[in-house]
Amino acid sequence: MSEVLNDKELVQRYQNGDVASFELLVDRYQNKVYSYVLMLVKDKQLADDIFQDTFLKIIRTIKAGAYKEEGKFIQFAMRIAHNLIIDYFRKAKRLPMVDPTKEDYDMLDNARFTDPSIEEQLITEQIHDDIRKMVEYLPEEQREVLTMRMYADMSFKEIADATNVSINTALGRMRYALINLRKMVQTKNLQLTVR
Repeated sequence: MSEVLNDKELVQRYQNGDVASFELLVDRYQNKVYSYVLMLVKDKQLADDIFQDTFLKIIRTIKAGAYKEEGKFIQFAMRIAHNLIIDYFRKAKRLPMVDPTKEDYDMLDNARFTDPSIEEQLITEQIHDDIRKMVEYLPEEQREVLTMRMYADMSFKEIADATNVSINTALGRMRYALINLRKMVQTKNLQLTVR
């Protein structure tokens, strides 16, 4: 093949039985996909497995006629890799559980030196995003106190001085802000824990 084919043409040729076209797609994107997987799982053997599973799933999807040309092939490949990574972490989570009160320790009661898993990061980001959205619905005075306390890390004395109210008033506003957030969580049936 001396001509340079785009991804769509390579997929079409592979669907018509030209295996070399798929090999060109793999050659074109293997470094990007593998680097992405390795960056997230931080384990070479696991990255190898997920990388292989990604391309096996791509083959099955194309052969089943379920591949849709909705964008670029690389986006399709990355989405499959991402989903396989999430699936792996969900399954791994069912293994021996860690005492949630010992957040800084692993399954063997050793201090945890690893970064949070990609699943933990995604869930934590989603929780923070949900909370930020709910905070916007609080009354102005409650939102102000909660923001100063949680995001600016101010003491209640500092909050009272900044808002020109007593410490008891600042504490009361914080209490009502937390009560209102709990009501919103219950109303929306949100899960705000990584368990």
